[in-house]
Amino acid sequence: MDRKQGQENTNNTVVNDDFSDITAPADFTSPEVLYDKLIQTIHGYHPSADISMIEKAYNLAYNAHKDQKRKSGEPYIIHPLCVAIILAELELDKETIVSGILHDVVEDTVLTTEQISEQFSDEVALLVDGVTKLTQLNYSKDKVEIQAENLRKMFLAMAKDIRVILIKLADRLHNMRTLQYMKPEKQKEKARETMDIYAPIAQRLGISKIKVELDDLSLKYLEPEVYQGLIEKIASKKSERESFIRDIVSEVKNHIKTANIDAKIDGRVKHFFSIYKKMVNQNKTLEQIYDLFAVRIIVETVKDCYAALGVIHEMYKPIPGRFKDYIAMPKANMYQSLHTTLIGPEGRPFEVQIRTYEMHRTAEYGIAAHWKYKENQDGKNTRDNEEAKLTWLRQILEWQREMSDNKEFLSLLKSDLDLFSESVYCFTPTGDVKNLPNGSTPIDFAYSIHSAVGNKMVGARVNGKLVPIEYKIQNGDRIEIITSQNSRGPSRDWLSVVKSTQAKNKINQWFKTELKEDNISRGKDMMSSYCKTKNIVLSDLLKTEFTEKAMRKYGFRDWDSVYAAIGHGGLKEGQIVNKLIDEYKKKQKKEITDEKVLETISEVKDNKPATVAKSRSGIVVEGIHDVAVRFSKCCSPVPGDEIVGFVTRGRGVSIHRTDCINVINLPEEDRARLIDAEWAASADKGPSELYTAEIKIFANNRNGVLLDVSKVFTENKIDVTSMTVRTSKQGTATINIAFEIHGVEQLRIIVGKIRNIESVLDIERTTG
Repeated sequence: MDRKQGQENTNNTVVNDDFSDITAPADFTSPEVLYDKLIQTIHGYHPSADISMIEKAYNLAYNAHKDQKRKSGEPYIIHPLCVAIILAELELDKETIVSGILHDVVEDTVLTTEQISEQFSDEVALLVDGVTKLTQLNYSKDKVEIQAENLRKMFLAMAKDIRVILIKLADRLHNMRTLQYMKPEKQKEKARETMDIYAPIAQRLGISKIKVELDDLSLKYLEPEVYQGLIEKIASKKSERESFIRDIVSEVKNHIKTANIDAKIDGRVKHFFSIYKKMVNQNKTLEQIYDLFAVRIIVETVKDCYAALGVIHEMYKPIPGRFKDYIAMPKANMYQSLHTTLIGPEGRPFEVQIRTYEMHRTAEYGIAAHWKYKENQDGKNTRDNEEAKLTWLRQILEWQREMSDNKEFLSLLKSDLDLFSESVYCFTPTGDVKNLPNGSTPIDFAYSIHSAVGNKMVGARVNGKLVPIEYKIQNGDRIEIITSQNSRGPSRDWLSVVKSTQAKNKINQWFKTELKEDNISRGKDMMSSYCKTKNIVLSDLLKTEFTEKAMRKYGFRDWDSVYAAIGHGGLKEGQIVNKLIDEYKKKQKKEITDEKVLETISEVKDNKPATVAKSRSGIVVEGIHDVAVRFSKCCSPVPGDEIVGFVTRGRGVSIHRTDCINVINLPEEDRARLIDAEWAASADKGPSELYTAEIKIFANNRNGVLLDVSKVFTENKIDVTSMTVRTSKQGTATINIAFEIHGVEQLRIIVGKIRNIESVLDIERTTG
């Protein structure tokens, strides 16, 4: 591999300031030219590679995709070739590159996985099949259950072979490079998905080469004005910037050379998303962000790293608190480097990163660096298998086994991805290093050692002194956990104190495991008592055909989990019973004739029911014609909700959501008035009518939270019909909002966006 990267200037100083990958239009180069580039890239890091399998894959994919075009109008084969080139730039093995070329043939052509296995190998077929299944995943911000289940499948595929996600990352990167040909709403959807899921995964795997570009491309479509503004402002001072970097690099080179340290030195401007994040986090303009520059020093040995650091600190004044030694304490994704921020000429800060060539390779390629070609004496290819280092992936798989709740799994995963970028390093009493999210407490530290330590924790000492459990761990702290066999276990209050996802998961699991039997027993009693008070025969409802549908609706995998949820208050017994009754009635339903309904409402012949607005015609009530249908205000159903009708006295049929509290608590003598109702096909396909929905938002009270919530409705052009706010002495706010929408899909989108607002704790729909 050529260690010289970047653009050489006339004075032999390297300045990396090329954003062409991000701003360039789609590559309309011919397939033949791209194939030649692929082979050249492979020979660049493995000159003796046998490319016969790659050539065979190219010919197969070329013929399979020959009649297909991309949205840009270019031949479809361009995409898999570009994916293969990205994989080759990561210096991956030929099986991965072949799979990259073939990754769409099973999904988009007549070829099967079995044919791939016959013509290539089981290994290639496994990779192609894994990527195909990931491609079929349907990520949707407003469908939490689907997204969580899809992510579970992704991590299971990664566990079988980590190269599956490497191919998927390359696939996503090329799609992001050509996103301009998609519709605007699709651009934002893909960009948000990339920023939330794929870029953090690339970072977790240590592949900064892909992570950086995914972040910048996501910013380009999520915040186009901000992105364009950064381009223009940075470009306006390009010559000044290059001059500053060139002078710094030249000075550093001279001093490093004088110290007899063999090094490669270059300078760069930090990437766009990094600058944008700094502006947002520090609430500053671009002009107020000074440390936009970074100088990278790459040397041969670890000893040279520290020697170069000494030279740099002698040349420039370091900024206190801005030195990080990731060589002695590597990041969880194997990243190693020395970071220090210095005051340069004219008082302008800049960052210096010092690492070895091997560290640089790991920083750029992460886990992909461990699939570099090696050749044994017998000529067979082998790989350095470093999957044992993927402790994070193993942790995710452990969560999957422990959690039945998809929403909880998704919440923990996203929290873990968000927290990963900032870390704090501390030590055990024996000197072992622990890497925790910034802001972690001694409780996080205890659970990072072992769940048993956390569960028995009663106190902590930091640097020999007793500290409260809320203490925020600082870099270099030496922490000792005090445990007791008499401890009753963790407190629920700890969940609001801990920072790490691991600790939150372990605490939640303790409560679920330790108290599960009690919760199951309590849940059974609560359901039994409820049915007795309502004169409901529970045994008629607890048939597998009914319970399975109830479990599916509420996201449980077994009936004991339903009882446990009722027992600890996570689910109301009336909700489950009502769902079971609905399923029972669907099987035992009786025909309700027009005459019966008209007889029921004939008591108020002289008081005609109010006519229903034309939008209300989107309801079909079984066996009823020409009877007024109105929507209940207690639960405000909208198209897409599960609904039920109630035959009123003199006011026609009122429509409720099936989880409406008034329906759940309906007296037994009135339950005979419940009749099946559903949305008309026209309402499901996207009604033009507007329906009123109402939600209740629980949030930590802070300045601006109401403005942030209102902004969601304004940006989505949704009319708010009413809003009330009340705050508690505990510092929480409850916001009730009523607004007009077209259906439940639009409601889910709005709720999903509000959940992402800082300080928002939970959101509920009104149910009566």
